[in-house]
Amino acid sequence: QVQLVESGGGLVQPGGSLRLSCAASRFSLEYYAIGWFRQTPGKEREGVSCISGVGRTTYYADSVKGRFTISRDNSKGAVYLQMNNLKPDDAAVYYCAANPRGFEVARDPLRFEFWGQGTQVTVSS
Repeated sequence: QVQLVESGGGLVQPGGSLRLSCAASRFSLEYYAIGWFRQTPGKEREGVSCISGVGRTTYYADSVKGRFTISRDNSKGAVYLQMNNLKPDDAAVYYCAANPRGFEVARDPLRFEFWGQGTQVTVSS
């Protein structure tokens, strides 16, 4: 069974940085596009960023462009989200998810079949 595990969340002050990691096991990561999503209570899950299976194509939500960077290391079975200049509006539970259509960079959660359990990001002074 496909497993995804997020890590790297925590409490950071506005303007600070965090690096989230998504560790994949029990499947070949290079065949999957991986997306990062976030969700706060009462709101829909939002697509933040996505990277294709071989890392050639990426997507960023307008709200994070220029501040977040997605990357992947298929040899390590990992995808990363470097988050810089964090703002209070970035606070959320962040999830990584796998889309078996590895070429498809998407922001719609329905395109993703496998999900991690989430990691909390809190941005507060």
